[in-house]
Amino acid sequence: MGSILECLPRGSRVAIVRLRSLGDCVLTTPALDILKQARPDLRVAVAVEQRFRAIFEGNPDVDEILAAEWGVVRGWRPGLCLNLHGGTRSAWMTALSGAQFRAGFGHFRNQWAYNARIPRAQEILGVQRTVHTAEHLASAMFWLGAARVEIPKAKLVVEGQVPRPAQPFGVIHAVAATPEKTWRADGFLAVADYLKRSGLEPVFIGAASDNLEAFREYRKLHGAPLAEIKKLLSGASLFIGNDSGPAHMAAAFGVPVVEIFGASDAAIWGPWRTAAEVVTSPGGTAGVETVQVLDALARLGVHA
Repeated sequence: MGSILECLPRGSRVAIVRLRSLGDCVLTTPALDILKQARPDLRVAVAVEQRFRAIFEGNPDVDEILAAEWGVVRGWRPGLCLNLHGGTRSAWMTALSGAQFRAGFGHFRNQWAYNARIPRAQEILGVQRTVHTAEHLASAMFWLGAARVEIPKAKLVVEGQVPRPAQPFGVIHAVAATPEKTWRADGFLAVADYLKRSGLEPVFIGAASDNLEAFREYRKLHGAPLAEIKKLLSGASLFIGNDSGPAHMAAAFGVPVVEIFGASDAAIWGPWRTAAEVVTSPGGTAGVETVQVLDALARLGVHA
């Protein structure tokens, strides 16, 4: 028997289950690129939560974006359902998909849901080191039968023309999912001042629930739809922020990134395939000094 991709008839449908989170969604796109390179005839759908739908909109490797519901996935009639999340809900979505091949990593819980169990990425890639999330997700495509190629950068698409900004700008994402991931506000204010003196307009971004009051003197995109954030990042000259999803979005557009890490492992979650500086401290984000971030900016060629 050949690989799973070899066993799928021409024009077959594939459902990719991709629940949570923003960064995971962005870092799934290299795997989709590899899949479409291997089998351009396949019809590929991504089942994703509505709040992250914009990540896949306009992507030429995605033929359909599905609601993250088992009935919708089953209605797509996939020949292959690949779970890239691994939780209980996504396992049920995969199990009930009706697909001939139901694939998930071997370390996932609920192994009963899968009849195709994917080995560890290290085994597939033939390495013993820590692998980046983009490598981990792409390795599933290699195991399914895609040719081994260099894993590309993430792919985001902005529909329509993005106007040239009147002034070059740098995007600052000064918030994060948890306090442990969030660098202090006065540090980001010092960064904003540094950018201003370097000729870049600082632009702060945040969700509607984020408190951006400390940055009121600067331009903000506060509570904007994800599609609008995507468009903003596509035109940025620089990104500075905490370990979070927008950093991966910026990297997908090839924007230089300075990312401040706390407890997360930058080898797994760092910026993928863009000019980048990762700033850390043994004491987590609380221990990161302002001078470290400013020095990182200077190494990327930004000088006040």
